[in-house]
Amino acid sequence: MAIVLHAHLPYVHSSEPGSLEEDWYFQALLECYIPLLEVLEAAAADPAQRPRLSLGLSPTLLSLLGSAELGARFQPWLAVRLELLAQAHPSHAAAASAQAARLEATIAAWQSCGGDLLPRFRRLQQAGVLDLLTCAATHGYLPLLREFPEAVRGQLLTAVREHERLLGTRPQGIWLPECAYYEGLDRILTGAGLRYAILDAHGLLHGLPRPRFGVYAPIVSPGGMAFFGRDSGSTLPVWSARDGYPGQAAYREFHRDLGWDLPSSELVEHGIASPRPLGLKLHSVSGRDCPLEQKQPYEPKRAAAAAAADAGHYLAGRREQLEQLAGAMERRPLLVAPFDAELFGHWWYEGPRFLAELFRQAPAAGVGLVSLRESLGGGQTLQLCQPSPSSWGQGGYHNYWLNETNAWIVPEWHRATAAMVARVNSGVASAQARDLLNQAARELLLAQSSDWSFILRAGTTTDLARERIHRHLNRFWRLLAAVDGRDTPPADWLAAVQREDGLFPLVNAADWASLPLRSPPAG
Repeated sequence: MAIVLHAHLPYVHSSEPGSLEEDWYFQALLECYIPLLEVLEAAAADPAQRPRLSLGLSPTLLSLLGSAELGARFQPWLAVRLELLAQAHPSHAAAASAQAARLEATIAAWQSCGGDLLPRFRRLQQAGVLDLLTCAATHGYLPLLREFPEAVRGQLLTAVREHERLLGTRPQGIWLPECAYYEGLDRILTGAGLRYAILDAHGLLHGLPRPRFGVYAPIVSPGGMAFFGRDSGSTLPVWSARDGYPGQAAYREFHRDLGWDLPSSELVEHGIASPRPLGLKLHSVSGRDCPLEQKQPYEPKRAAAAAAADAGHYLAGRREQLEQLAGAMERRPLLVAPFDAELFGHWWYEGPRFLAELFRQAPAAGVGLVSLRESLGGGQTLQLCQPSPSSWGQGGYHNYWLNETNAWIVPEWHRATAAMVARVNSGVASAQARDLLNQAARELLLAQSSDWSFILRAGTTTDLARERIHRHLNRFWRLLAAVDGRDTPPADWLAAVQREDGLFPLVNAADWASLPLRSPPAG
């Protein structure tokens, strides 16, 4: 079985501390990324275990992890939550005590590594525990950028460069944003040096010809890219809050947060202007249909026991599944179980403990763990197959990112990309103009983030999403005008933009030069 996690956040860096977006990052650090590292490091140190995990780290998340400015704000953020935790009701003493211990341990862990998690990811990859994948630079939804292959290439080459800069090796695997695929994308992927990716099940099952082994073996596309298919039997028990493990009564309730329960005056005293989730959750799920106001106090020991039991149940199911498949296949079956990394710890607080139990119990359960990269190294022949257009989003194709709420963005991307390609083809006459064009490339990439389209469709923080799209597009057009000499932005404006949107230091506007026309793929 290959467990694959995709860790991603949009670029939420801001020169002003205390933003809602910054909270997203710090809560993910506290609840997901640091616990995940700790689980992997502990499992790797145990000779009785053989942990393996494929992990996508998106380039925008890597940029956040590499930001010293953001890192310096994390410990004070934790300290504020420790202070607020003291206001919890006595009936939640056990949960509050466990949460305080987690906060204190995180502060100690942050100090011990100097606020830099990237070397820890690198060491786990060097040890063979992690297979680190990249993503598109800003999680751009690639099928909606296909009218300009230069836009797709810009997303991919920027991603590969940033991954190598921060992690020391060129990635071979990629988590396609939303696992979204379109015909011919495989050739652009291999052109960027990438070799394997994951699709939802129908991306393989609707392929031509239909894969002989379904989703239980990778295929290779005409462009030379290996694709793995998601196995729903391995994912449904974990990701479904209603039908899966996270919805069990003993686990921590996500939606009931101390930030909603404390008086606003208390929050203001600690520099939090209005009620918002703080990452301090002291209630249990208490039952699938239990109203929020009736949630019971969270019991950490009960939840830990549930995680161990659920991991054993999950592994037993996978063992039975693998045994049945082995009797019907001529090659060793592979179960691919992909998830958003933030499910483990953020949405499902006990998720990291569940993973720790999987690593611990897998040998005795007879389930071998393997990374995607390892699974391709066995010398087995892959079936040649043209994958089907697909995504893992609602509906299985592209409608979640192209509908009445967000379709207006697509022509804006196209107009900006056309101008970018034309400008790059014309060349620049000075180093200053080149720097302006590189900054315009950053703004174009940031405007293409699929996160904003997703938020518009989901109907959450939509004002924020619209503001971010317009902000990056406005900056793009102003920078392009400056390259052409039609406008000279004030020095302080330019400095502020370069500081706030200063990610991807190796971005190269030349990646948007015109691609030669190619014949469409056969079939």
